Amino acid sequence: MATYLDFESKIKFIQEDIISAQVRHDEGLVTTLKANLDKEVSKIFNNLSPFQQLQLARHIDRPYALDYINLLMRDKYEIHGDRHFREDAAIICYLGYIGDERVVVIGEQKGRGTKNKIKRNFGMPHPEGYRKALRAAKLAEKFNLPLLMLIDTPGAYPGIGAEERNQSEAIARNLLELSQLNTQTVSIVIGEGGSGGALAIGVADRLAMMRYSVFSVISPEGCSAILWNDPTKAEAATNAMKITSSDLKELGLIDAIIDEPLIGAHRDRDAAAAAIKEYFLGEIANLRTLSDEERMEQRYKKLTGIGAFSE
Repeated sequence: MATYLDFESKIKFIQEDIISAQVRHDEGLVTTLKANLDKEVSKIFNNLSPFQQLQLARHIDRPYALDYINLLMRDKYEIHGDRHFREDAAIICYLGYIGDERVVVIGEQKGRGTKNKIKRNFGMPHPEGYRKALRAAKLAEKFNLPLLMLIDTPGAYPGIGAEERNQSEAIARNLLELSQLNTQTVSIVIGEGGSGGALAIGVADRLAMMRYSVFSVISPEGCSAILWNDPTKAEAATNAMKITSSDLKELGLIDAIIDEPLIGAHRDRDAAAAAIKEYFLGEIANLRTLSDEERMEQRYKKLTGIGAFSE
């Protein structure tokens, strides 16, 4: 059963009418309804508010990192553990092929269903997850393999155990090491990019966002609770925070917006995965035209230019 958001109600009714017409074999009505559906999709999705885009980024049916990995990779092998403490299932690491490219892929995985969400800690990594990610990144560097990182987390886990095991140090270490990693790297926000939990695998030669993803220093609910002591003002906070892909592209904080299907990646996973594959392979080819020195200089200028302004 497809899940529809409030603003998708008209789309739901039209799709139900299409199914009914198909059962009756009324091809003429099906054609008319499909044309109406296309118009409604264009009308709604070309005029989304930031809060509606946030809802899409968090959509229960939206593809997670493992969904994309299964669609994109072949001959894949999972890398487990940080070799210090334990395995963290909120971060997944794979070695394998995308197309003809041997690659390493790191992703943040939220999980579906109560049992799996608990296993994945709702996509909130512990420090050992970030250390596992760094181990996989270093493996990519050692064998000169391109690295793809898929961001999708509400934030790093803020529990006492995570703090005892140096959560902030693990994130800071990743920021430092990934900034110096000598291989081609691409990072993509596929859903929700929350705070340091996203930044820890967000330092790359190219940083892109899916059309309906978000990237923010804090969740809108957290922001509204701090500013107004009222978590119900999340929509106002979303509008003010500039967290959508178009906002961040305009501000120069990301390199590209990946055009997932207009109706959302959750409605056409294959097309969304194909868009990621095309962007990733295209950027890796572009990065290979640069020498190591040129690529590292580009990365340095990009990272040090974040937050720069002129009066």
